[in-house]
Amino acid sequence: MDKTKLNKQMKKFEGYLMVDRGLSKVTASGYCRTVSISLRRMKKFIPQYKNIKEYVGWMYDKKYSYSHVVNSSLGLEHYTRFKGQAIKLARPKKPRRLIKDVMTESEVSRLLLAAKNIRVKAMICLLAYSGVRNLELCNLKLEDVDLGANQVTVRDGKNRQDGVINISAECTRVLIDYLRFHPREKEHFLFTTLLKNNQLTTGDVRKTLRTTASRAQIGRRIFPHLLRHSLASNLLNRGASLMMIQQQLRHRFIESTMIYVVSRPIRNRSEYDFHKPAYM
Repeated sequence: MDKTKLNKQMKKFEGYLMVDRGLSKVTASGYCRTVSISLRRMKKFIPQYKNIKEYVGWMYDKKYSYSHVVNSSLGLEHYTRFKGQAIKLARPKKPRRLIKDVMTESEVSRLLLAAKNIRVKAMICLLAYSGVRNLELCNLKLEDVDLGANQVTVRDGKNRQDGVINISAECTRVLIDYLRFHPREKEHFLFTTLLKNNQLTTGDVRKTLRTTASRAQIGRRIFPHLLRHSLASNLLNRGASLMMIQQQLRHRFIESTMIYVVSRPIRNRSEYDFHKPAYM
């Protein structure tokens, strides 16, 4: 498949999603990534319903996650509408799964110690302490980071939400060290590629994290969103309130935050022991 032609197609598709469908840049970019992967796998620029049906079935056979199947299906629905051949796909029932395999505090510490330079350490530190999403990290500019207040402003995040989140003093010190070696203007991206000084892509961040996890010999798959889950779980273990975690992660609904309580039976056990009635 012609990569140049595919990239041009995705650029037009992204414009359609933002202008004609009213989606945010973040959401449109996400759909473009999933559709690009789908088209490459189907080896077709304009897949027919039969091709898409077979592809969705293939994802089920390969046991792809619920989120991946739904996002791919939604992206393909938008894409076929963009191409004037709109189709509608059924949605699988959303499973209620526990968040598991989050990183412990010691594992995050090992990851930071394994960083090969201050740039990598600053990226991981910001992901770990702030809970920002991968694409939000890539979009951060220096002016979005308030080093005096230990806060980060996320602009046009998921669901077009802006928000101010906290980081630790330790994270701020790492960012200051990073900026000493990699100075930049306030309107420039906080993290860029080393060779051409381009904006980072989500793939760059995933690769950096994967390589560092290998150096740390953690022995399992580590990805950017896992640090977000780990922050929530470790905050909860230390007694943080659900409201505080909801604000830090910028969840629109408290139900999204409640999944961490369900996934941490140890926290439930300790709270029960503290509040149980004194019958005996």
